[in-house]
Amino acid sequence: MKTFRWKSLCVALICSIVMAGCSTQQANPPASGENPQTTAPADSQTSGEQTMNVNLGSEPTTIDPGLAQDLPSMAVARAAFDGLLRLGTDGKLHEAVAEKYEVSDDQLTWTFHLRDTKWSNGDPVTAHDFEYAWKRVLDPETGSGYAYQMYYLKNGAKAHNKEVPLDEVGVKAQDDKTLVVTLENPAPFFPQLVASVTYFPVNKKVVEDNPNWANEAETYVVNGPFVVKEWEHKSKIVLSKNEDYWDKENVHLSSLTFHMIEDANTELSMFESGQLDWAGSPLGDLPLDALPALKESGKMQTQATAGTYWYVFNTEKVPFTNKKIRQAFAYAINRQEIVDNVLMSRGEPALGILPPSMWFKPEGHFKDGDVETAKRLLAEGMQELNITELPELEILYNTSEVHQRIATVIQDQWRKAFGIEVKLKNVENKVRNAELEAGNFIIGRASWIGDFNDPVNFLEVFRDVGGTNDTRWHNEKFKELLLQSAKESDQAERSQLLAQADEILMDELPVVPIYYYTYAWVKKDSVKDVVIDALGFIDFKYASNEVK
Repeated sequence: MKTFRWKSLCVALICSIVMAGCSTQQANPPASGENPQTTAPADSQTSGEQTMNVNLGSEPTTIDPGLAQDLPSMAVARAAFDGLLRLGTDGKLHEAVAEKYEVSDDQLTWTFHLRDTKWSNGDPVTAHDFEYAWKRVLDPETGSGYAYQMYYLKNGAKAHNKEVPLDEVGVKAQDDKTLVVTLENPAPFFPQLVASVTYFPVNKKVVEDNPNWANEAETYVVNGPFVVKEWEHKSKIVLSKNEDYWDKENVHLSSLTFHMIEDANTELSMFESGQLDWAGSPLGDLPLDALPALKESGKMQTQATAGTYWYVFNTEKVPFTNKKIRQAFAYAINRQEIVDNVLMSRGEPALGILPPSMWFKPEGHFKDGDVETAKRLLAEGMQELNITELPELEILYNTSEVHQRIATVIQDQWRKAFGIEVKLKNVENKVRNAELEAGNFIIGRASWIGDFNDPVNFLEVFRDVGGTNDTRWHNEKFKELLLQSAKESDQAERSQLLAQADEILMDELPVVPIYYYTYAWVKKDSVKDVVIDALGFIDFKYASNEVK
């Protein structure tokens, strides 16, 4: 058994980290007993209160960590909760609620020892809270779209599919301070998972007493750096420093306000007038027309991230029940035109769903803007379906200037390629999520930001019908390859299995990759230590905003 106590665990699979306002990262791990995550920069201390205003973009779908799937939801949950481990400003994972942990030699048993911490209602945080939270995510009655993240636990997938009871899942509270986790197979990325929002604890008594506990500020019981003080729905969420947080000395903001502004021009205007301290990615947007000037001025900061913007086809609805027609619509898109003229080079054309840090095929799976091939495939697909004209088609997307412009460009590209008119439907983000989940769409805008930097995280989105797979597409060979990869200890063999799965998905094309994300934002010079990891998740625990 190998013990980790206040020593940094380097996130080997994460390519880079952004520390807003910081110029360097620690090159070497700290000496035993040091805790770099709790070593605050000298200039972040101030006698006055520090506040920060940022844009969340839209009303979060939920701020229940077990149900959160989108960036706005996860940003609030990450500010309000603490997991076993947490990413520090040095770009490494550190013990959080877990004071130390051990890993067995076969990498299957992980034993976490919890420190003394409290819920915001005064209850102690226990190992039982973690066990309950993880099993709650797996419980099919909960309806968590991220339940698959718990499949790495022994019997996790079986429990979610009701093949075994939840009691047989490999997570047990040995006592109030000891959590023993047994994995189905070795998972080198497991530390990244336990630091993710889905693996956060929840207060069992609070959740069971009130199913709507996460819907209002008054009932939202948390254990993290901030507590929710005010939630004016569709307007703002106000958080304040949690004075009962175990690491409160390293929380510098007295308050953090998430505004819900969908219009990018309004967001930038509020930043320029001093109402916002940060504008743009990863939660908001910058106006496309403003990007050249912001870039020229040197104010705009950018960061490539492991995320892919894509469209999904509803494969249960004609004509996208047909593979050749899905291929036709995917091939006819000119992604370079979108990157150059819509995104202003704030992205990279995606010819596969796997981002550059994970891909098996750098050259891509198909030719960008291959209209001639697209026309041929459309004709063949329509013949196979025995139809002479396409049914009415519609692109569903959520409110955003970027989404609207991309949809308009793709609408025009398909019009020119196929001589058809595709409708556009713009709704708020919460409605889009609900419509995709219910299957009330033909073509839908979606995306995926990696939960950990491994191809399986993107491929597993489409393993089973439901959950994160809004396409309704299913392929037994694809699923079997993913299951085999989970059991394969040889990394070269594992990569081959995942590469085969990637080929199947990109041949079947229930999902159409469009571009790889590059985040862009502007911030006040006084804002420091906002952590954005290589996967695009943002954390305000260590943030400071000392106005001199």
